[in-house]
Amino acid sequence: MNKLLRHIVFIFTVVIIFLASNAQAGFLSTNVTQEITNNADVVQEKAGYDPNVTVGSVVGAVIKGFLALLGVIFVVLIVIAGFNWMTAGGDEEKINKAKSTLSAAVIGLLIVISAYAITYFVFKYLPGGSSQYGGS
Repeated sequence: MNKLLRHIVFIFTVVIIFLASNAQAGFLSTNVTQEITNNADVVQEKAGYDPNVTVGSVVGAVIKGFLALLGVIFVVLIVIAGFNWMTAGGDEEKINKAKSTLSAAVIGLLIVISAYAITYFVFKYLPGGSSQYGGS
């Protein structure tokens, strides 16, 4: 019986200590959390961090930049194909190669425009989307 009483007292003591420490931690955590938030805001302000920037807006900006790069590549391919065609001098093989480069560039342009349209739709109109970088 004595052993059972010691176990009960031990468990009761642990529970009381646990509840008291949680109550104190809850009281202190509000102050600590507020202080951490204030310090984080100061650090963000000094670092030039914009809290309005979201992951979606960053992803949208990266995709938009990538699609712009693909557009530049398209223009370069069109110029190369046009130059090859103009300097072919009637050689059917060079003309066919220039035509195939031109058709591949146009197909690539259609894919890029489709990708841009999908990206624009996703970031502009779906829930959680950001119109800051996804659209115009």
